[in-house]
Amino acid sequence: MASTSTLWQPSCSIEMLKSRAELYAQVRAFFCARRVIEVETPLLSVSTATDPQLESVGASLKTGFGLEGKPYFLNTSPEFPMKRLLAAESGAIYQICKTFRNGESSRRHNPEFSMLEWYRPGFSLHQLMVEMTELISAVLEPVDITKMSYQSAFKHYLDIDPFDVDIDSLAKLARSLTDYQGPEMTRDDYLNLLLCVCIEPHLGIDDGDMLSPVFLYDYPPSQASLANVYQNDDGIEVAQRFELYIRGLELANGYFELTDVAEHGRRFDEDNHARKELGLPTIPIDQNFLAALESGLPICSGVALGLDRLLMVKENTNAIADVLAFPIDRA
Repeated sequence: MASTSTLWQPSCSIEMLKSRAELYAQVRAFFCARRVIEVETPLLSVSTATDPQLESVGASLKTGFGLEGKPYFLNTSPEFPMKRLLAAESGAIYQICKTFRNGESSRRHNPEFSMLEWYRPGFSLHQLMVEMTELISAVLEPVDITKMSYQSAFKHYLDIDPFDVDIDSLAKLARSLTDYQGPEMTRDDYLNLLLCVCIEPHLGIDDGDMLSPVFLYDYPPSQASLANVYQNDDGIEVAQRFELYIRGLELANGYFELTDVAEHGRRFDEDNHARKELGLPTIPIDQNFLAALESGLPICSGVALGLDRLLMVKENTNAIADVLAFPIDRA
């Protein structure tokens, strides 16, 4: 008997498929004009991100190289292999690829999603913001993007200094302004909660008929991930990192990249310690990546941009299923 299910059909329209194809063509033309090389790196690896906030999708392999029994992972980002190419003197590079993050399913999330990632040797973080502004203007509409420091955002929307407020006051504020009534959390967890619930919805809201994107930059060092840390003009240590918001939606995460191999190793170990404390499995360190850093990663800035979310903005929809052919419930 034939099934009456409609789940075989795409969740997006055929016109949306055409819009995605157009977007990818625009992105490729943008980088081709700037002589940035398109590259391809493995989706499957013996290592993955150690960040305790990320859960990777595991895989098992049968190979002829004596690698049986080792855990493999689908990438959460092409960052590590792309930086290996940078260390091999590739010059400026970009990649459009699929990435995978377990446990991320919602109206705005799908466990498998499309990412644009690119790296610019010799660029400062603010130079990369300029180029991202040019890309957004090329694929959406001409825009002027506002820059706001992480500290300024918390002072403006919540009247607190995120670098100075004590954790008890932070916890009290978070519980009063959000629905969270669970166990005590870390300082960064409270900051992330307040950012997500109380600040992000205000960022990049359209000014009339015009897009008004916002760059949030200079994050706390504890949220640096693999970004460089420096002392800003006010004498405060901050991570050289930015995020791009349009219509309250976070689209991109950029770093002035950390090049110190010893500091990378320390942060990986710190992440794995945090994973143990949370009862999460530890992640094997990517030795190929560390070897590449040891050989010399050029001074550079890099950014990852969610293409599904960019398409959501372009087509004015709030549901990721509207821009995907087959989201996870139809995969």
